[in-house]
Amino acid sequence: MDSILATQGWRTHQNIDALNQVSQYIFDHFENEGGKPNFQSYEVNLKQYRNVIASYGPEDGPRIIVGAHYDVCGPQDGADDNASGIAGLLELARLLHQNPPQSRIDLVAYTLEEPPFFRSEKMGSYVHAKSLYDGDTQVEGMIVLEMIGYFSDEKKSQEFPFGPLALVYGNRGDFITVVKKFGAGKFARRINRRIRTKKPLRVRTFTGPKRLPGIDFSDHLNYWAFGYSALMITNSAFYRNKNYHEPTDTKETLDFKKMAQVVDLVFNTLRTF
Repeated sequence: MDSILATQGWRTHQNIDALNQVSQYIFDHFENEGGKPNFQSYEVNLKQYRNVIASYGPEDGPRIIVGAHYDVCGPQDGADDNASGIAGLLELARLLHQNPPQSRIDLVAYTLEEPPFFRSEKMGSYVHAKSLYDGDTQVEGMIVLEMIGYFSDEKKSQEFPFGPLALVYGNRGDFITVVKKFGAGKFARRINRRIRTKKPLRVRTFTGPKRLPGIDFSDHLNYWAFGYSALMITNSAFYRNKNYHEPTDTKETLDFKKMAQVVDLVFNTLRTF
């Protein structure tokens, strides 16, 4: 993980310079990997914020969105939340450039996912999802990479919103989770079915009601709002990683081998579309 994604530059909504530095870094990486990137800029409280979008595959036809947010919550590195997801996007860009996909895939790095803008129309993912909806764009579905870097083999390192779930999933935080709501749609079902056939990382699926705490705690909630089939790929955030939204969320806590395996899982699954 490049240090620019997890340093004390503190990519908060107040620090426009840090956000612009990181978004330019993402733009340049996408461009170097053949993605023909562009900024999607918008104004919040008289300040300019921007998503970064890069496209791979054919120009026409339904597209698949893979996204991750690059801002952080407060004065912290935000290594797992969510530099890990952005690192995943950057690696996907490299893989897609080397192996052009059969379907249109848009990689989107979002701004303003974190409080105080979470669940508001000022989220970068809301702006992007609405632009697709308003443009009557054909969308196959959406995947968000949200905290994919923290794992633990220790017993009782994994918690759940409902205690008995440990009997099903186990209490070791050594797996990646596909999170979707009931009725998430055809695309989410296909992704879930196909990603679970890949190896070597353990993959678990969690499907529940939208009201369940944590199930919509990322950018996919805005695609649900516009009727798109969407899901989250995550290590389960605060249910596992106690560094969540803390200064201790540093790159030294991450498992880069398993992060790479998560990206390979996503890439190899996308290749089946």
